[in-house]
Amino acid sequence: MKHRRSFLRTHPVLAVALAVGVLVGSGALAATAVGRPDPRAVSVPATRHDDPAAPGTGGAAASRTPPAGTPSSAPPAAASPATTAGRARCGLDARLVPGCGLLWGVAPGAFTDLPASQALGNFERTTGRPADILHSYHRGDEVWPTADEIATVRQSRKRILFANWKVAWNTTWADVAAGGQDARIDRAAARLRAFPGKLFVALHHEPENDVRAGGGMTARDYAAMYRHTVLRLRAAGVTNVVFVMVYMAYEPWCVQPWFGDLYPGDDVVDWIGMDPYLFAKPGGYGHGDFAYLVDRTSDPARWPGFYTWVTRTHGDKPLMVAEWGVYEHAADPAQKAWIYSTVRQQLGRFPAIKALVYFDSPNAPKGDTRPDSSQAALAEFRKLAGSTVFSAVL
Repeated sequence: MKHRRSFLRTHPVLAVALAVGVLVGSGALAATAVGRPDPRAVSVPATRHDDPAAPGTGGAAASRTPPAGTPSSAPPAAASPATTAGRARCGLDARLVPGCGLLWGVAPGAFTDLPASQALGNFERTTGRPADILHSYHRGDEVWPTADEIATVRQSRKRILFANWKVAWNTTWADVAAGGQDARIDRAAARLRAFPGKLFVALHHEPENDVRAGGGMTARDYAAMYRHTVLRLRAAGVTNVVFVMVYMAYEPWCVQPWFGDLYPGDDVVDWIGMDPYLFAKPGGYGHGDFAYLVDRTSDPARWPGFYTWVTRTHGDKPLMVAEWGVYEHAADPAQKAWIYSTVRQQLGRFPAIKALVYFDSPNAPKGDTRPDSSQAALAEFRKLAGSTVFSAVL
């Protein structure tokens, strides 16, 4: 999906950052009011680039009977030596890949004017689990990481920032690749060098929807833009960024003849990401279980499914579900709850997935993805959030 927080479009970033920086830095995030924003009170961006809709079929749905209960995610009162050793094994390597389990993340309050820190606090209280990853969106000459983002990841409960940056905003991929935006890249490099710790960065997520036959926006132009940006950042001394190549993972794009030309090279890609979505309303493309979400295909001979493709062609790369969400079907809230239950049931079938980052929005382009859009959905989502599979130690 093409989306970002609307305050990034409608307000100067520094003004927002300054407005909330003191609040977060003082530790007041934990004291903000519990609850979710009323969707009628949030602003919606005037321009959106939606996934194209198309008919299709996918994998068989899982059983509609969810497992009974999940282990508690509450930490023990005191860590024993064995527990300490286990936590060490579950730590992160140089590419932020967990030694065991998965990272749990969110793009909180998307398509609202809430500062990321406040939206994250709302999401964590609602779902009952702190996030490992805070996903944010930036473009062009916006100043990022923002003061709000920095303050949030520097709290006592550590988090990893995952920033998406559209380097070529108001220009073209070919222009960036040719050096036309080197000053923009160098300014970002200075801020990234000063960032406290490591972070994930995606460069122009979901490029498939923006590929054109010419005009500096071909798939090869994208790959060249990505390579140039990464190599220039590294040459400028940026060593704390883990780069994520994020695909839309929409099957009609995956079978295009130019799809393979998008990949910029193993040397500049640390993780591969995907942004799949499901619809709780039955029928058509996008309704199914977790397996359908991450590996859906209408014809395995033509396209094997995104997860299968990644593990076959880039098997040494960890896979991130960089955005995922389930659109509410108000006529039958149990459908959304059932879909959430299949995530718990089926995650173990996809061991290359090392991070799961939810897209939390009351006003996403095709509906409501919030996990608490119904009580049935929230109950099942909290079971997922409480799963011990999210055991990575930051």
